[in-house]
Amino acid sequence: MSKKVIFQPSKSVVAQIAQLPDMDIEEIKSLWRKVYRSEPPTHIRTFLERRLAYRLQEQEFRRAHQTEADKNDRRIAAIMQTGKKPLRDRYPQPIPGTVLSRLYRDDEYRVTVTHDGQYEFEGRIYKSLSVIAREITGTQWSGPLFFGLRKEVYKSKAKGRKS
Repeated sequence: MSKKVIFQPSKSVVAQIAQLPDMDIEEIKSLWRKVYRSEPPTHIRTFLERRLAYRLQEQEFRRAHQTEADKNDRRIAAIMQTGKKPLRDRYPQPIPGTVLSRLYRDDEYRVTVTHDGQYEFEGRIYKSLSVIAREITGTQWSGPLFFGLRKEVYKSKAKGRKS
């Protein structure tokens, strides 16, 4: 006698994904219809399970991080309209909690990325790395360049140049 698994969407995403191998193929197809609002494209179980697991995580991320998802949607729309990547995406955005450090004139300076995308330096919050770099050096600097976030951009451009 097999135990019938009833999919419970109120559980965590991890629990939902863990249920997939225990479900029979008809339950998997039913879940597909519910999640994708279309008929399953195939009868291959591994294909369906993997795509369902991905989609469940995607939906959970969208619920948990709606502002990030909306921002990504706007960025994608802008890229689709113009065909060009926005300039502000030229260097990697450090994740919250990242500590950027720089040795400048024998002093080490540390900047922590805050949860809201700003920067904490010497007990104060800044919106821009460039302002912090200017405060440290006394001159106009690109903050991402000063803290080493743009090195790869310049290296890749230099490789493409002909001497």
